[in-house]
Formats: sequence, C-alpha cells, structure tokens
Amino acid sequence: MNDFGSTDVNTDRFLTVSEAAELLKVSVADVHELISSGELQAFQVGSRGPWRIEHHILELFIAEQYEISRRSAMWNNSSVASANNITDF
Repeated sequence: MNDFGSTDVNTDRFLTVSEAAELLKVSVADVHELISSGELQAFQVGSRGPWRIEHHILELFIAEQYEISRRSAMWNNSSVASANNITDF
C-alpha cells in the first residue's frame, strides 16, 4: 500500500529516454537534445540519475508538433495569412 492508500501502481506513467526515442522513432541523443533545449519536459531521478518523461507529456509534445506543422503549412500555403492563424495556442 502506498501513502495514498492504494496498492495500484501505474507502471506506464513514466517513460525512459530510450522508450521515448523508440516511440518517436528518433535517436536517444535526439531525445536528450529535446530535453536539454526545453522542448520536451522531463525530470531527472536524483541529482545524477536517469531521465524520465511522463507518458502524457510525450503525447502533449506530439500534439504540439502536429499543431506547429499545421500552422506552418497554413502559413506557407496562404497568400494572405492572418497572424491569428499562427499564434501560440
């Protein structure tokens, strides 16, 4: 039983850098660069431990990348693009 009175542990909540890289089909170094640049939120277990990424954070990152691509395509394909179409969401 944990501190919250539950015996259920969600083992799928956190991803390793390797798992995130596999899901994104990129290298581990690419994921480390995304973390270092602040593009992908992650935390380090302890002061020198491994990095962990919450599964839902990775899903949000992917959704943001799709949105960035959509806005870029809209901007590139429009002769009269509105700033409202490309501003941050």
